Amino acid sequence: MRVPVIAGNWKMFKTSGEAAAFVRAFLPLVADVREVEIVLAPPFPWIAAVADLVKGSGVRVASQNVHFADDGAYTGEVSPRMLKDAGASHCIIGHSERRQYYAETDDSVNRKNKAALAAGLTPIFCLGETLAQREAGKTFDVVGTQLLEGLKDIPAKEATTVIVAYEPVWAIGTGKTATPEQAQDVHAFLRGRLKGLWGDASESVRILYGGSVKPDNIATLMAKKDIDGALVGGASLAADSFAKIVKFK
Repeated sequence: MRVPVIAGNWKMFKTSGEAAAFVRAFLPLVADVREVEIVLAPPFPWIAAVADLVKGSGVRVASQNVHFADDGAYTGEVSPRMLKDAGASHCIIGHSERRQYYAETDDSVNRKNKAALAAGLTPIFCLGETLAQREAGKTFDVVGTQLLEGLKDIPAKEATTVIVAYEPVWAIGTGKTATPEQAQDVHAFLRGRLKGLWGDASESVRILYGGSVKPDNIATLMAKKDIDGALVGGASLAADSFAKIVKFK
């Protein structure tokens, strides 16, 4: 049985004080939650502080990006071992905004996935198609290539660690959401590709949906067979809103 994952990606929002206030308000709201893995992804400067505040609660902390090297002359970058040292257990890799604005490629995403796994971090590996690609009927071609290239040369023994996040680019921050049926179709396709890659081990991989997830649509999404959780953007910025998503059951 795959344990659902609900992850909140704060993107470039919140000061240190706002991050601390969120955690203090959020933890009591989800104190009774069982059998859901909760992950918060604050901006880089607040990872250590948030990790300290959630200590003992079961809530995990993710970075929003990671470099593929352990150290080096890479101004402005953060390495996997730095993230581990700061208290992160997960890292978001290949988010569409990183691909769009910072020239992330399938190759760089693959290198980051490998580096994260080598450091003992859980990658939340993002992929998804643009509106033009969907309208051209290329959704499965695009996400299939992103999946196989992003996981290239990663062995099946890592299947229990890798988390995949399907985020249709046209649904991120637009208020548009893929219907539960559209999302399930892509998730089922990805599950099939994972089975071809990793065999029966693929059944352990959690596949999250992301793209304008809100308290009022999470339950219908989670009812689908191959949707194992959500990567939440804007609705994760308010403690009460995100808690309602976490408590989708």
